[in-house]
Parts: sequence; C-alpha cells; structure tokens
Amino acid sequence: MTELQPIIDAVRQAATLCRTVQQTHIVRSDKAGHEPVTIADYGSQAIISRMISRVFPHDAVLAEEQGEQFLSLVEAPQREHIVALLSEILGESVTEADVVQWLDYGQGRDAARTWVIDPIDGTKGFLALRRYTIAVGLVVDGQPVAGVMGSPGYPSPDGMGKIFYAEDGRAYALLMSGGAASPIHVSTRTAIADIRIAESVEAAHKDDSAMARVYRAAGFADATIDRMDGQDKYAAVASGDVDLYLRLPRGGKSYDHKSWDHAAGVALVQAAGGQATDIDGRPLNFAAGRVMQGTMGMVISNGHIHQRVLDAIREAVGEEYNFSA
Repeated sequence: MTELQPIIDAVRQAATLCRTVQQTHIVRSDKAGHEPVTIADYGSQAIISRMISRVFPHDAVLAEEQGEQFLSLVEAPQREHIVALLSEILGESVTEADVVQWLDYGQGRDAARTWVIDPIDGTKGFLALRRYTIAVGLVVDGQPVAGVMGSPGYPSPDGMGKIFYAEDGRAYALLMSGGAASPIHVSTRTAIADIRIAESVEAAHKDDSAMARVYRAAGFADATIDRMDGQDKYAAVASGDVDLYLRLPRGGKSYDHKSWDHAAGVALVQAAGGQATDIDGRPLNFAAGRVMQGTMGMVISNGHIHQRVLDAIREAVGEEYNFSA
C-alpha cells in the first residue's frame, strides 16, 4: 500500500463533501483581496489536515484557509452546516472547535516535510458548477516530491472524476469511485498539427494576447485549446491528454503565484515524465513558503516540446517579461 493511501482516502472524503455542498448548499464569502471562499473550502481542508495530524504528526502544513477566517467570515448557520456534514462524512462527532483546530494544524511549524494544501483549487469553477481540484502536495527542500489531486470533474467512465497521485517518481490515476490505480505518462507528441494546450478558464489568470504570440512563435497557432479550472490542467498534461500548459501573468507584471496552486500539480507532471519550469527554464522553487517568489510565469509540458516553448517565449515576449540574459 502506498504511503499516500491515507491522503488519497482523505481527498476522496473531501470530494464527497465538496460535491454535496456544490449540489445543495453553496454560499459564497469573500476573503481579503475579494477571493471567493465557501464552506466546502473549509470542510475539505479540515478533512485533509485531520488526516495529516493523525498519520504524519511531525510534518508541517501550508494551507490556504485558516481557523480565524472560518469563524469571522462564515455565519453561524453555515458553520453548523459544515460541522454536521463533517460528522456525517467522517463518521464521528465533530465540533466547531475541531474544525478550527484542523484548519490551523501544522501551520508555521518548522519541519523537514511540508504538506501544501489547496482544499478547492478553482473556487470560481466550483461556484459555477465547473471543474475544480482538491490538491495536496508534499514539499521537501523546496521541491514537490509527491502529491495527491482529486478532480471530481475530470472526464471518467462513471462521471465521478479521478484521483491522481505521484510518489517515488511515478504517477498514477484511479477512479474517484475506487478501484485499482494505473500508471500515467505524459504524451510523446511533438508534431505541430497534433499539439493540445490547456488554459485557465478565468481571464484574470492569464495574458491571452501574450500567450497567443508565444503560440504563434512556437508554431502552435492552430493548436486545440482546452480550458479548465484548477490543477486539472496539470493532471491533463501528466495524463497525456494535453501537451502544454503555459501561464503568463497579464501585462508582463509580476504575480504572486501561491504554492498551494501548483505544488501537487508540479509533483504529478514531473513524476509522469514531464517538465515544469519558470519561463526562464529554471526549476520552480517552493522554498519561500506561501508565495513562489521570483516566478514570473510557468511552462508545464510533456518535456518533448519544452525547449521549443521556452525559445518562443523569449522570441515573442522576452522583452515584455524582462528575461534574464
């Protein structure tokens, strides 16, 4: 049994909670900076952090939500609702104090290993009844070395989505509903006519004009583009369903890429044989904690077209994005 099995189990439970909230009880709040958050974000993180506290008690946690936010942003009836849902899904009596404790568990701890959690990556997609990802990455020495991603909206035979995980340099997928895991690998596609690209749905997350110029410079102007929310884009690259995910912030401006938006996905793509770098071709570094400092944009690919894309970025938008010499 994989060391990640308890995290896989927790992600499956979190997906059950998220699906229930999405179908029956979505109420949105807004954090500072007007980022949306729902009770499902808090419930999902509570489930995962609870499992980490019991199975990996010496590890640190870096997660998007905090207990204070839960108490201050979520009205009492909503807090009561998520507590009841957690009690039902976990099969044990849960209190509001338990939720707060789990949300804050392991955060700020100095440890050799850090679990980086995004309880719902793609909250806007979740709110719009689109795709989203429950992402848990394991970071050691500033690098993602393992991860689990639950993707309830990922295409699957039973319509329940998939779970992806990376461990010991290998990547796997299994149905959200259960069953055996199967190895996954990035594609080997290099022919220009066959290239498929993943992009974010939300316009605020990308510079469409700059990315179009890069695609043209790389010869990918007519490539098929699949738009999806959250870290499903990483899963699509790792599974070979697409060949490239390019992330360029708008207007050549710096952007505070959050570690939890990428850690699990980077681990998965690299384990599946792909590459994940910044737009200068340097490895992505998660050592700084919450924000991936010095990362202007990202190139996530099957590896076979990676240098072609880096060259196209330099040619098409190098000056705009202040490339290093």
